[in-house]
Amino acid sequence: MAGIRNGRPYRRLVAAQKALGLPCWRCGHNIPANVDGTRHPLAFTLDHLIPLSRGGSLLDPANARSAHRRCNSARGNRPDPVRQARAPMRW
Repeated sequence: MAGIRNGRPYRRLVAAQKALGLPCWRCGHNIPANVDGTRHPLAFTLDHLIPLSRGGSLLDPANARSAHRRCNSARGNRPDPVRQARAPMRW
């Protein structure tokens, strides 16, 4: 798998996801277009809904999400927790 993230299909997927201009799927804030630095915490990164280390597909557009670098890094390889609706409190 070494070098596959530098391949043309992956770069094409990243460019297509970035062109959508979607907000970060983790925090919901916009990703600034003028931040091109790869080290900047608000820079665009391609995050995978199902982490690659847990069997997610690298090139599947349905598994691709837009994220800030800091949001993607903070998540690591943990799957997104399923948020269950809470029952209303009974007084």
